[in-house]
Amino acid sequence: MNRKEFFQNSIILGSAAILPLNNAFSQNVMEGGLDKITDENGNFVQAPLPYSESFLEPHMDEETLHLHYTYHHGGAVKGANKDLAKIRAALDHDDFALSDYWTKKMAHHVSSHVLHSIFWTNLTNHKTEPTGELLKRIEKNFGTYDRLQGLLANISKTVTGSGWGILGYQPYSDQLVVLQCENHEKLTQWGVVPLLVIDVWEHAYYLKYKNKRGDFVDTLFSIFNWGNVAERLDTALKLR
Repeated sequence: MNRKEFFQNSIILGSAAILPLNNAFSQNVMEGGLDKITDENGNFVQAPLPYSESFLEPHMDEETLHLHYTYHHGGAVKGANKDLAKIRAALDHDDFALSDYWTKKMAHHVSSHVLHSIFWTNLTNHKTEPTGELLKRIEKNFGTYDRLQGLLANISKTVTGSGWGILGYQPYSDQLVVLQCENHEKLTQWGVVPLLVIDVWEHAYYLKYKNKRGDFVDTLFSIFNWGNVAERLDTALKLR
């Protein structure tokens, strides 16, 4: 295999390659379950919102949700498809320096697409609480749900610049972990399956909450869909 063939076979060309095959998100992509982010040709697509744009009122206003979903998440999808086309074109011309540039762009856009796809399903319009296996693991790894909530809220509020707070499952240690992600792709850990994500880019909250990121994060704990989080954990545990 020559260098060009290696790059063509190694580059991210479809949904199953976004994350390792034993990852819960990848499994859901391949099965068309919770997360559908590509079509049958491997091009990136944006799934419809699982609810109306006014569904999360008053916690998240309709205008913000519309702009966030349509232009920020939607822009990441368009960006990922552009990156993919540019990578393919660069490889056709054996321009590996240019393919390296677009691969970095793609890491940013695809990570945004993945996290946003999870984010929308993590939300509902009423308060829920973790139960069952999820609650047991929260108590085992963090002591109490209140302590997890405090940690995850603080991690999210204190992200430098723009980014995400993430509750994930770490298969190799069989533990729940909390991550602070800058932008969409920095400070992550390979192999961790994202279960619950908190978007703290300003576009997620600025129209309603202005510069009060902390108020937005606190409000989200009133509308997290812990049933969705539990479903994601169940999928991850089956793949361990």
